[in-house]
Amino acid sequence: MAQQTVPAAGGVGLRLQRGERLRIIDPVGGQSGDLMAYAADGSERLSNGRSFDYNGKIYLSTGDVLWSDRSKPMLTIVADQVGRHDFLYAPCSLKMYRMQYGVTDDHPNCHDNLCTALRQLGIEPDPLPNAFNLFMNVEVAVDGKLAIVPPRSRAGDAIVLRAEMDLAIAVSSCAASTCNGGAPPRPLAVEILPADET
Repeated sequence: MAQQTVPAAGGVGLRLQRGERLRIIDPVGGQSGDLMAYAADGSERLSNGRSFDYNGKIYLSTGDVLWSDRSKPMLTIVADQVGRHDFLYAPCSLKMYRMQYGVTDDHPNCHDNLCTALRQLGIEPDPLPNAFNLFMNVEVAVDGKLAIVPPRSRAGDAIVLRAEMDLAIAVSSCAASTCNGGAPPRPLAVEILPADET
């Protein structure tokens, strides 16, 4: 598959066959995004809780596995030029923007982007679990408080994940400036690599 743009504050959906690899690129640098995975038939969903449990940590990078809610491996991180992603925060949503930022009009958000992309693949994402927040940089203080700080990704940095089962995938470019170092949303890019490429 040729490289495909994930529009700024937008989303895309795609299907991965077992063994294929998904490369997600930050073309400009400093842009976060959300990755959601369902089994191809919709029977299993990405689980941050299972992933924390089986990896024994909250910061996941090269060599770590993203697990399903039925305790099956979904994706393995095989390359990671950034090394810091978040799996704690839920996808931003219109309700979140209204509650936390006082937004009164419509606002692009990862929750709707991911749901729309999955529905276009024939998956009904209700309820939508926590996404793997690509390039999003969250620090956890000793007292448990969370701080969102600028992403570490630079222009052209990427993460590559290998599918461990056939998957329906959605990727969103986050619209929240707080997750992007205060910058407005910018595009991401995705491409599917054959099983024997990195």
